[in-house]
Amino acid sequence: MYKRKIDNVFQLWIDDASHKPLVVKGVRQCGKTSSVVDFARKHFKNVVYLDFREHPDYKKFFTPNLEVDAIILRITAAMPSVEIEPGETCFIFDEIQDCPRARGSLKYFHLDGRYEVICTGSLLGVNGYKTPEEKEEEEEASVPVGFEDIVEMFPMDFEEWLWANGIKDVHFDYLRQCLNDIVPVEAALHDRFRELLHQYIVVGGMPEVVSTFLEERQIGKVLTVQRRIVEGYKSDMVKYAAPVDKARTRECFESIPAQLAREYKKFSYNVVRPGGRGRDYADSLQWIEDAGIIRRCYNTEITELPLDGHRIQSEFKVYMADIGLLVAMLEEGTQSSILQGDLLTYHGAIKENLVADILGKMGRKLYYFHKDTGLELDFLLRYKGKCTPVECKATTGNAKSLNTVLKHPEKYNVTSALKLGDYNIGCKDSLLTLPMYMAFLLTDV
Repeated sequence: MYKRKIDNVFQLWIDDASHKPLVVKGVRQCGKTSSVVDFARKHFKNVVYLDFREHPDYKKFFTPNLEVDAIILRITAAMPSVEIEPGETCFIFDEIQDCPRARGSLKYFHLDGRYEVICTGSLLGVNGYKTPEEKEEEEEASVPVGFEDIVEMFPMDFEEWLWANGIKDVHFDYLRQCLNDIVPVEAALHDRFRELLHQYIVVGGMPEVVSTFLEERQIGKVLTVQRRIVEGYKSDMVKYAAPVDKARTRECFESIPAQLAREYKKFSYNVVRPGGRGRDYADSLQWIEDAGIIRRCYNTEITELPLDGHRIQSEFKVYMADIGLLVAMLEEGTQSSILQGDLLTYHGAIKENLVADILGKMGRKLYYFHKDTGLELDFLLRYKGKCTPVECKATTGNAKSLNTVLKHPEKYNVTSALKLGDYNIGCKDSLLTLPMYMAFLLTDV
């Protein structure tokens, strides 16, 4: 087991005397089940684990009624070795979206109060996920509004990746001090963090992929696992998306590398298919986003806070939620080039998606700024109470749009900016340059 930030969320949940059954949702393969099971085994004498995808027959435990004692009676009859004691037992309902009645039972477990329940779900709330029969079953069961605590879990972020690679608290403290004092990171540490960043670009944060890399150190095996995950996503699209959207959803997903390869990376339905229109593909794209596979980054009308209040709903970029899966979707040999620091013409797209990965897994919404004049800022961030442009540049070269915005604060209301790239810490006037591996430290809002 790797150290995960969700562990702190679980601890805060169990320490809250008024907590309700917990629902952990997130994209497939992000580590929900292993984290939940590990936490439950550490905190409870008895753990009752029900996986509704692996064992659809477990649904019968919640029929014909949802009375807690009746549910327990059915479970123990079918699973005699299970131990269930009030105050000492945690139920885990895995893939709970496959059993709406189990989710409906959360209300009754909460009112009963004798047992804890933690649930996981991969595609909760995805439009078109259910068949007509499943929708009817879900409506009959009803989601227990007000009787569950919901948290979202992401694949491992860059900080968790550093933990997995043995980076200690003293190293994090050192990086934060360098950021606060605006002094360069010592050369040996700078090179080590650069190396870990390049590896993270290739590996990403899916726990099985991370384990494969750390145990095998073979990119071929890493790629095999990643592509299996990607194919699993495609299978989900064909299996669970609404019938009219099945092919379109897959087309949207497969177009993402081509979308990011464009000079202006605004998502274009015409790239999905020549002549493609939003009215044909909007629901398909929404399905992929709701499933947690991608993140949207919205253009804004102006460079002012609040960013969400100024976003342009119809203008957005699309990034993969996990950088490693994006790289796995590219041609063979890309991984080797990245590890050698050579990203060729795809450099900008990978660096932008990397920053989107880091910021998105921090829970930040993504925004950028683009005008038809050619002025474009990669990201806009609320940082230290200000609207702060963030540029992703490979070198210390000129950032024309950024300089334009900084020279005209009366027009753009921007007084400082950040530039992330393959260099050390530096500052000139109102522009702070940071190594890209420090993006995860931009937590001050």
